[in-house]
Amino acid sequence: MNRTRLIAAFLALNVVAAAPALAQAPYPERPITFIVPQSPGGANDTIARIVTQKLATILKQPMVVDNRPGAGGNIGTVLSAKAKPDGYTLLFTTNGTQVINPSLYKSTGFDAVKDFVPVATVATAGYVLVANPSFPAQTVSDVVAQARKSPPGTLSYASAGNGTLNHLGFVMFEKAAGIQLTHVPYKSAAAAATDVVSGQVPLSIQSLPSSLQFIKAGRLKAIGTLNAKRVAALPDTPTIGETFAGFGSTPWYGILAPAGTPKSVID
Repeated sequence: MNRTRLIAAFLALNVVAAAPALAQAPYPERPITFIVPQSPGGANDTIARIVTQKLATILKQPMVVDNRPGAGGNIGTVLSAKAKPDGYTLLFTTNGTQVINPSLYKSTGFDAVKDFVPVATVATAGYVLVANPSFPAQTVSDVVAQARKSPPGTLSYASAGNGTLNHLGFVMFEKAAGIQLTHVPYKSAAAAATDVVSGQVPLSIQSLPSSLQFIKAGRLKAIGTLNAKRVAALPDTPTIGETFAGFGSTPWYGILAPAGTPKSVID
């Protein structure tokens, strides 16, 4: 009798222990949302849409790109940090938000390290100094000469907003060249590029994913890339570092999950 009870108890315990595993469906079993804390049309959005199309095929689930721009990417990042850590809301982000913003804002609303778990680095991208085709400068040195012969601050450039990579790239350029330009912030990189194409503002620094089509169509003129080495997409365009030694920056893009997301989901 005792032996029978022990066997029954043992079997019962094993059934209870196995129940959660049996009830747990394999990940993913429903659509995954990727929060992109920038506007549609920019580099992060463009790369996110390429990657999620591939992921949808591999994981056999729909992928939703949810653009939540604002505050240099902080709004969408805070939303991601507060999401349920189950793998169904992920952050598709860039070093501009995760690395630069904590140094620019008194409070971002998130902890870039504690609030997230890294999933993967997805891409790096080139950034390029572009001009309206009618702007007389053809080279980096020409832009510097134009700025120096103009009254300080009269030559302007468009960016995706204060503290964005488009803005800080120009701050780096101004410091390297010893010139002063006027910053015209927009709500998105796409809006900034549109006004440079139309001639409202002569200059901008844009990501290659969002500007290459305009360059190839002759609607934007590539002056120099920000990357440390020339980029394959524009092999004939020199780097700014070829004019100012040591100048260079290569942004990264990656996927993060809210802290507490199970390792099996991250894997």
